[in-house]
Amino acid sequence: MPSLSVKDRVLHAIQRLPEDADFRDVNEEIALLAAVAEAEEDIQEGRLLAHESVMSRINDLLNG
Repeated sequence: MPSLSVKDRVLHAIQRLPEDADFRDVNEEIALLAAVAEAEEDIQEGRLLAHESVMSRINDLLNG
C-alpha cells in the first residue's frame, strides 16, 4: 500500500475534526502531523538520544 501524500494526510486529518473546529484546531492538527513526520525522519536517519541522556540534559537545565 503506497504511503499517503502530505496533502492526503492533511485532508484526512481535517475530515476527522468536528464540524465546529476552528482555524486554530486545524492549525494544531497540521502542526502535530508535521511534528510526527519530522520525528519519523529523525528515527530513520538515526538521530536519536538515549533516555538517560535526555533525562540528564533535563536535569542539567532544571538544576543549573
